[in-house]
Parts: sequence; C-alpha cells; structure tokens
Amino acid sequence: MNVTTQLPLRILCLHGYRQTGTTFREKTGAFRKQLKKHAEFVFMTSPIQVPSNDKVKEEEGGGGGEGAGWWFSQPNNSFRAQEVSQCVKGYQECLDAIEEFARESGPFDGILGFSQGAAMLGLLCGLQQQGKLSFSFKFAIFASSFKSRSLPHQSLYSETITLPTLHIYGETDQSSECNAPLPHHSSSFMTDFTGTQVVGERWVERLS
Repeated sequence: MNVTTQLPLRILCLHGYRQTGTTFREKTGAFRKQLKKHAEFVFMTSPIQVPSNDKVKEEEGGGGGEGAGWWFSQPNNSFRAQEVSQCVKGYQECLDAIEEFARESGPFDGILGFSQGAAMLGLLCGLQQQGKLSFSFKFAIFASSFKSRSLPHQSLYSETITLPTLHIYGETDQSSECNAPLPHHSSSFMTDFTGTQVVGERWVERLS
C-alpha cells in the first residue's frame, strides 16, 4: 500500500511598517501554533529602515519601535497609508530583496502579509498576474491590508487577480479601505477577527 505524506505549506511572511521579520514572528506565535501541522512560516525583513522620527500610527501597521518598511510615500522617508503620492521610495529595492529571498529560500506555496506588508503583497499579486515577477506563488493571505495610494503602483491593480486570496480584517482596522476583498480579486474569502485568534485550519483548506 502506498502512503502519501503531504508536506506542510511553505508561506513567506511580510511584516508591517516599523516591524521586522523577527517581531512579526513573535506577534504571530498563537496563529502559527494553530497551523503548525499544516504550514511552515518563513519570515524576512525589508532592507529599508524606518527613521525613528516617523511616528506612524499603530493602525497603519506601526510596530511601536525601530523597524523596517516596504516603501515610503514621501521623499523624507515617511509613510502614510491614506496619502496619495507620486513617491514610492525604497519600493524597487524591497521588490528586488523579495525576489532574491524567494530564489535563495523558496519555493513558497503562498505569501502572508500584514498591513503595509499586505499592501506590498497586493503589488506582488499584480506583478505575478502581469508576468513581471521572477518567482511564483499559489495563494495570498492579506491581514489588515489596504490598497497602495502611491500613483506609480496603480497600474498593478489593472488586471483581475485569479489566484485564491484570503482577506482578514480586525474590528478596529482604520487603514483598511473597504469591508470586502479588493474588487480586482476574483477568487477570495474574507473574514474578520476579534483579539489574537486570526485564522484556523478551515482557511488553510480553502487556500491549499
């Protein structure tokens, strides 16, 4: 009799603004414990550091201390989720770093992003949909996400995203623009949460 062992899903994790891979890993301990039989979570840290004078609000993905980000919405190295801007300072450097990390530490079945990391994930989905990404992934999990308002990013929202996506929002999220999945995601599942219990096994089943 042949016995097939299903390997855990490998999921790349993108932290929020003013966080690091290490701090994001610490904050997701309970979440990862729920899914330890089903998924391996791999955390990376953005290469661009957030200056200590950028006092971004907690609801915009701030980690409350020193950390990193995925791009700045102003040339003075600051970021606001609701700010319409021509600036995407640091974005290309971070995109290059993600692609390099995927080459060296991948492959990954899916990607999980939190806050600005989830916004970055939305851009990765657009790049993959348009055939402009050097690696591939099968699903995306957005936690407290928002759509980038930086104008150079808008072309990445032009095509419908066909891979499965999960959108998770908290009751108090203020930077999340909508109460439903982004309209350019065709195969999506949405939920909300209270407290620290974010995702359960049934959502892994939906995405795998």
